[in-house]
Amino acid sequence: MERDFFERLKAGPILFDGATGTMLQRLGLESGGSPDELNLTRPDIVAQVHAAYIDAGSDIITTNTFGANRIKLSEYGLDNRVHEINVASARIAREASAGRTLIAGGLGPTGKFLEPVGDLTFSEAVDIYSEQISGLKEGGADIIIIETMMDIREMKAAIIAAKESSGLPVVATMTFDENMRTVLGTSPEVFAIVGEGLGAASVGANCSLGIEGIFMAVTAMSKVTDLPLIVQANAGVPFIKEGKTIFPGTPAEMANYVPKLLEAGVRLIGGCCGTTPEHIKRVRDALPMDGTAENPAEARRLGARLTSRSRHVIFGAGYQPLIVGERINPTGKKRLAQEIKEGKTALTRKEAKGQTAEGAHILDVNVGVPGIDETKAIERSVFAVNENSQLPIVLDSTDPAVLEAGLKAADGKVLINSVSGEEKKLETILPLVKRYGTAVLGLTLDDSGIPETAEGRLEVARKIMERALDIGIRKDDIVIDCLAMTVSADQKSAKETLKAISLVRDELGLSTILGVSNISFGLPERELVNATFLTMAITSGLNAAIVNPYNRLMMDAYHASCVLLGYDKRAESYIKRCRKRSEGPKAEIPHREKEPTDTASRLKNAIIAGDEDNIVALLEEALKDGWDPLRITNEGLLKGLEVVGRLFRDNIYFLPQVMLSADTMKKAFERLKREMHVGKGPSLGKILMATVEGDIHDIGKNIVVTLLENNGFEDIDLGKNVPSEKIVAEAKKHYVDLVGLSALMTTTVMEMNNVVKMLRDNGLPVVTMVGGAVVTQEFADEIGADGYAKDALEAVKRVKALMKKKAV
Repeated sequence: MERDFFERLKAGPILFDGATGTMLQRLGLESGGSPDELNLTRPDIVAQVHAAYIDAGSDIITTNTFGANRIKLSEYGLDNRVHEINVASARIAREASAGRTLIAGGLGPTGKFLEPVGDLTFSEAVDIYSEQISGLKEGGADIIIIETMMDIREMKAAIIAAKESSGLPVVATMTFDENMRTVLGTSPEVFAIVGEGLGAASVGANCSLGIEGIFMAVTAMSKVTDLPLIVQANAGVPFIKEGKTIFPGTPAEMANYVPKLLEAGVRLIGGCCGTTPEHIKRVRDALPMDGTAENPAEARRLGARLTSRSRHVIFGAGYQPLIVGERINPTGKKRLAQEIKEGKTALTRKEAKGQTAEGAHILDVNVGVPGIDETKAIERSVFAVNENSQLPIVLDSTDPAVLEAGLKAADGKVLINSVSGEEKKLETILPLVKRYGTAVLGLTLDDSGIPETAEGRLEVARKIMERALDIGIRKDDIVIDCLAMTVSADQKSAKETLKAISLVRDELGLSTILGVSNISFGLPERELVNATFLTMAITSGLNAAIVNPYNRLMMDAYHASCVLLGYDKRAESYIKRCRKRSEGPKAEIPHREKEPTDTASRLKNAIIAGDEDNIVALLEEALKDGWDPLRITNEGLLKGLEVVGRLFRDNIYFLPQVMLSADTMKKAFERLKREMHVGKGPSLGKILMATVEGDIHDIGKNIVVTLLENNGFEDIDLGKNVPSEKIVAEAKKHYVDLVGLSALMTTTVMEMNNVVKMLRDNGLPVVTMVGGAVVTQEFADEIGADGYAKDALEAVKRVKALMKKKAV
């Protein structure tokens, strides 16, 4: 059936179905029940939904398995029936289709974040999705569709599981907010690059936004990928009115966007929450009747594309050369080597932030210290870099096991450093590149060593390229290092390297990278030689240079070269660098900002940086100097969290950084508790938190609980799917000051109204706050809640304000 999908895609745009949940609710799905269990208990209802969308003109219908993974089903005691439910769902769809449509096996999020934001490992996520996908394939799915993802690493795990467990084409969508970010900070461009690298047949956006917002997301994707795109928009952004969920987007509004979507490269269109067969029918009517809409753009040179969780870079193919920061490497760095041995990451975090500030675009990560478990060390270091910089990374190791551990830990699309023309390396490294959708750095050496001539290095590069292309690695993902040899040993070597760079660019069309500093070994004034060689290499076509970003002469040469060669338009970056240098004496030492010495600033900065390694030691110093726990909290720790909040609101920090700071705060409070005779730190109030009955989503609520605890509140977390009666009883039992309620689904949000009313009817002197994806300020006002928060950090701010008001 893979051929059928791609053949159908060539014939013209493909129409998916619309919302399954919306239709199941129309047909009587009870609030709080498992939609996935209906595949076993009410297959007739599920078949009715499929039939309605087939009649509306869908080319592909999706199985009723959005939550049919082990973790989600465990909420209903159904985790031992994963395979059965998925097989049944695919068979129901196939029978309803009767050969008229293709069947998409649907996957949704597990409901947990992956480490280090959550506690799910990458390997566990792959296993969970593989289990579900095997059932879908056995039941007869033709393709796999992954929907509504928020965590790019969970998406990576799902795509890998789908490719390896089924061999079926994979369509993948993530969900973005109005700022064009997922809840963990991933942009549409980052997702498109990662999804393409992993081998998805189509990428796009679904849920959260109406058709206008989804159009913006896929338009951004079209700039960085030539894959056919998919949109599955909500029927507008939902709101609650008089106890009912209203989806304002009409079928006509969705259909009116079809020409724009096709022009942007969209070739698969469907609907998400609130959409119905009426929406799908109108979209069908708006599609070209003869299938003559242009096919997706032919493959174009897009350059080597790397990403972190939240940012992407492109080099090669006419883009500006980039700087790879080389400092996270223990070679010649005793302090860093010792820290890696001890399992700490303070210097790694500092280098990640420092090199970012000094203008690096990518960060090299190497943990090669003898006598350690490098697989654990690379995971720690990658997590530390991910959490302290938005830059993409280069994984630098010769050991395939270490590289794979780093690939599992990395957020985005990385560059593997390295493969060579040696047979052993080609056989072990290239499969990792293919599996994890990375780019690869190819060293121009083979089993015979490093060729002396540029032509010899060109042939090694050609060999690497051909072997990579043979297993399906994209040409844009191959980056060649022509190797800078020591010029003091052989003066011809520099010219040969420069010639090789030009040959690789002109004859193979590949991007190039170079570790520049090797050129000057054994010479005096090495920085001058390095900077001059860097300029010459950029002139010869070098696309990325591995250098020390703190080295002023090297960075000056880089920026000046970019101006002279026309990469730096209007010399804006060069002028900005010069202006920054002239603003103060700090620029005289561009590679180091002085660490603050006062206690309050050191504590504050530890929270901002998420410095879990050193926060306890800083507390011990403060306590030794006579600071009491309340002063430490108010003048140091909480000041840091205030800065984190501002960075989050300004889209400089994202949820992973917020959670790292929260975990650091938690570690600090655990230490401070020992100084309090009552066994706990000062409490600003007692908070009861719960996800309302019928709703099993609690990620957002858990984040709020963590942040409240680390801001000095005492939390009672009742979990998810909590009956109204239990919430009221626990609030009365514990004499709480505030009740916080969470709901993600439109079908459960009205339970908030029941809880607020019951608390009021029972005369409990508590204030109430509500939040969740479909909750708005208007809804909070309508049900009489005292407060509303749109995200976790705002929740903390609102709770503080409500507690202050209550005290008055």
